[in-house]
Amino acid sequence: MQASDIYLLLGLLRHPGGWTVRSLAQELRLPPAAVQRSLARLAQTPAYSESRRGVDRTAVEELLRHAIPFVAPAQLGGPARGVPTAWASPVLAEQFAASDEPSPVWPSPTGGTRGLAVEPLHPAAVELARSDPWMYAMLALVDGIRIGDARTRGVARGLLDARLAEVEAAA
Repeated sequence: MQASDIYLLLGLLRHPGGWTVRSLAQELRLPPAAVQRSLARLAQTPAYSESRRGVDRTAVEELLRHAIPFVAPAQLGGPARGVPTAWASPVLAEQFAASDEPSPVWPSPTGGTRGLAVEPLHPAAVELARSDPWMYAMLALVDGIRIGDARTRGVARGLLDARLAEVEAAA
């Protein structure tokens, strides 16, 4: 499993069976071949069923809660301009008091925030986040788990669980 598989898995959450490889590729800004390879890897996990063409929310929740730091480890890098993520993103920032510490950002020359660089799950995530608030929030919450301290990880997990429950209820 790769970090890009988590990126695709988040995209699959919104489409309980009603998707094609081409539609996912277009939505997530990925080449169709990359989507197919990622789906094949995901089919090796309990999180995705190839026969049902769907995700198992409970398995996804477990994967994101416990395995994400091992599947897609991340560290804060050097200074960069970019898009706020993790505790600096809108979805998590309201949960924490303002701090003088540098914000984590996905590097982007058009980003409006200075902070410390963190690599997104996939390079396409930066552009997708600008046009898709739901995916931006999901990706930022996953980053909260990937790079946050214990408190940040706990808050991110709680918000992620709530969003996953909403997705299941809507399906």
